[in-house]
Amino acid sequence: MKQIDQKTFWNAVGQRAMGVSVVTATGPDGPAGFLGLSTAHVCADPPTMLVSIDKKTSALATVLAGRHFAINYLAHDQQEIADMFGGRSPLKGAERFGTANWAVLSSGAPVLQDAAGAIDCALEETIERFGVVIALGRVVDFAAGAREPLVFFRGKYLTA
Repeated sequence: MKQIDQKTFWNAVGQRAMGVSVVTATGPDGPAGFLGLSTAHVCADPPTMLVSIDKKTSALATVLAGRHFAINYLAHDQQEIADMFGGRSPLKGAERFGTANWAVLSSGAPVLQDAAGAIDCALEETIERFGVVIALGRVVDFAAGAREPLVFFRGKYLTA
């Protein structure tokens, strides 16, 4: 069977357009978050989402301790927030939460108030594979925004 390398894999994955998300949680040390490049729905009954988290991501400990996460789908004009949570900013950790309006829904995970939308999840299970933790969360709440999404395609953000 044919094998592909990491560069080819990222090129292949980059062919799909995706909404940009920031995954957030709150633990004993406060809020944490990261750019969620791998989020997806699993099923509707029960309503379940998954997030892939690199084991080196510092926010993983917060997701595990808080037993929750929120997937915040960014709006078209929130590229700066994506860059910040993607590590392209001098702000780190909880400092990043001082730059926007955050609230909470049912789980207690931070939810960006002016996002395109957010899905709030209670952590149900984790699966470790290949240096990542796949976090499965039961959807406990959501916030629907009326804003256009920030979309990433072929290595860049799409602009209107």
